[in-house]
Amino acid sequence: METGSVTYVHSVSEAGRLLPSASRWNSIEIDFSLFPQSHSLEFTHSNYYKSVESNLKITNKQCFKRFILALVSLVFIFLLIFLLLKFLPNKHGDQSSSNNFTLALNRALIFFDAQKSGFLPANNSVKFRGDSGLSDGKSGSNSIHDLIGGFYDSGNNIKFGFPMAYTITLLSWSVLEYHQKYEAIGELDHVKNIIRWGSDYLLKVYVPPNSSTDPGILYSQVGSTSITDDKDDINCWQRPEDMNYARPVSMCKSFASDLAGETVAALSASSLVFKQDKPYAEKLTKLAEKLFVFATNDQDKGTYTSVVACGGEARNFYNSSGYMDELVWGGTWLFFATGNITYLDYATKQFASAMDAELTTDRGVFDWNNKLAANAVLFTRLRYLHDPGYPYEDTLKSCSNITDILMCSYLSIQNNFNTTPGGLILLRPNSSAPLQFAATAAFLSKLYSDYLDSLKTLGGTCGTHTFSLDKLLTFSTTQVEYILGNNPLKMSYLVGFGDHFPTQVHHRAASIPLDGQHYSCQGGKRWLYSKDPNPNILVGAMVGGPDQYDKFSDKRDEALYTEPTISGNAGLVAALIALHDSPTTNGGIDQIGFFTNIHI
Repeated sequence: METGSVTYVHSVSEAGRLLPSASRWNSIEIDFSLFPQSHSLEFTHSNYYKSVESNLKITNKQCFKRFILALVSLVFIFLLIFLLLKFLPNKHGDQSSSNNFTLALNRALIFFDAQKSGFLPANNSVKFRGDSGLSDGKSGSNSIHDLIGGFYDSGNNIKFGFPMAYTITLLSWSVLEYHQKYEAIGELDHVKNIIRWGSDYLLKVYVPPNSSTDPGILYSQVGSTSITDDKDDINCWQRPEDMNYARPVSMCKSFASDLAGETVAALSASSLVFKQDKPYAEKLTKLAEKLFVFATNDQDKGTYTSVVACGGEARNFYNSSGYMDELVWGGTWLFFATGNITYLDYATKQFASAMDAELTTDRGVFDWNNKLAANAVLFTRLRYLHDPGYPYEDTLKSCSNITDILMCSYLSIQNNFNTTPGGLILLRPNSSAPLQFAATAAFLSKLYSDYLDSLKTLGGTCGTHTFSLDKLLTFSTTQVEYILGNNPLKMSYLVGFGDHFPTQVHHRAASIPLDGQHYSCQGGKRWLYSKDPNPNILVGAMVGGPDQYDKFSDKRDEALYTEPTISGNAGLVAALIALHDSPTTNGGIDQIGFFTNIHI
């Protein structure tokens, strides 16, 4: 090859082009007659001198061109395959992945739209639902009180105040901690709409007293479970839009400390969610403070299910085992909402009494009936991130120890809970619907790990044992993934998520076709016992779940397995948003938003 047609160059990756070389060191001989003569290379001086001698000489231009063409083709093919895998849906869609927490969260929130009662918005996401319960609060032709709105509890058409208030408290808590995550995935407005729908209803359930001798009235339930002619919300299998039977209202004038305390918590937590809407937030807190007086009246303390007129109908569904935990819970949230130290005084002073009153079967469980485990986590947050100091340090330190012990119990390090063979934690082994308890345990464990992470702490201790943040994350993740399909049956217990989920959900509106016909109570029962899948998919409903051996019966008339609840779904939503890893939020909590109204 003639030397006059050869130029020595070397490649520098940072430059992104070929640079001239003064010698053959680290150089490649290129005959530039390979390229069109109208093109030229702009050479710049190179400061790179170290090189390795290489003698590469192109002797066959045709072969070299073929090589370049083949190389470009391979790169194009690999790029095309990558884009296809990344952007085209697979056979079953993205929802087949059990760790797709964003999609699961979207689904779980939709369930609440299916449970709405009252005048539904035109853009309600669940199209097989319509206006219903428009006479709630009326008895015959007499108007007792406007109780239109709120949420139906589960697969029936009853509005139970106790679990509804708990649901609003828990959803509000998740927003206060993780509102940045909700916003990052476009669900903040949705979840706030759900919370406001419930809060608007809770504003109606308490009528303050007109005098010092009048305790006021707290409405606990709309709908009945015990009308003998089958025309009630339990025995009648009918869409809520078709209801034309009497819906009695249950009310409390005393002995409803638990119901009142939980409602105080819900109003208070919701007020923090809507703190930017000051008139609405103040409306919520003012009613919460009035209701707290009702709840803490020493002469009338008791559980709402102990009085027939108040909670007699709820005993078989939401029987309360005590009221001290709700009083502490309500006081704690009211302190966060108002900054009034009086409520913190009450909550911290009563915490030990609440612990003494807790049933053994309730320990370590966070659900609609027991709030102590969650309250200990809340007090731990206060101690770690906004320590009020004296005279609260003893109670708050005790709560941080209780929280560490709780985490160790979840991790089977101390006070072990049993699990199913497939790994689902059994916080109440003798109870049905275990998923609701596993979901809240997943929420609390991930939330606590975020508290510790915000302090740059690697883990915690309980006695001589230690646990890491990674272990908390693993526990939380495995519990949620079990719910989403990583279990022995490969069954997603979240309806509409994954390829295999329950099809005969115990739910009146979902099981009766929307065909323009009005089905009577008895006529609707054909759908209860039908073997066909529900004609309306109840997207986002977390069903009760399997038994302690991971067995599950997908039958509509076996409600223990297939009935969803708003309280259960609230726990799953909280766990999902806690586990969601958003690159824009660093996966953490809002450390200071909780304490906006606290000035200590």
